[in-house]
Amino acid sequence: MLRSMAGPEEVWIPLVDEPIGTIVAQIQDEEPEIAKLVDSPHRLLAFKTFAYIRVGIVLGELLVESDIEPYNGSTTWVDDLLRNPKHKARVVEEVRAVAEEVGRDPRYAQETALGPDAAARERFRDFAKRQRTEG
Repeated sequence: MLRSMAGPEEVWIPLVDEPIGTIVAQIQDEEPEIAKLVDSPHRLLAFKTFAYIRVGIVLGELLVESDIEPYNGSTTWVDDLLRNPKHKARVVEEVRAVAEEVGRDPRYAQETALGPDAAARERFRDFAKRQRTEG
């Protein structure tokens, strides 16, 4: 029996959040430019997918290249690696690179940004002002 493939709107790849998802999210929070580059649903999905993969690769390379203390039950090897400012910078550079590549990808050029546009925000402000004066 042949089954049809799901359309792109129907597919959502579950991504493992720990610890790589946490690292990527933290870098996203610290780097506001990333949010501007990945401001649509498909851009965000592509960014997270590739950022998780590439951060995992960088961490693996750093693990091989670095001497870290044996596990003592208090911190993970990832935590140990990221305490080194050079290692942290390398991971941040990789996340930025992914955001820039996804942001430049012409396949996403026609997508609208996440969240309300300026007109919707203005309508909400007007609504909120009316509610305050009427209530």
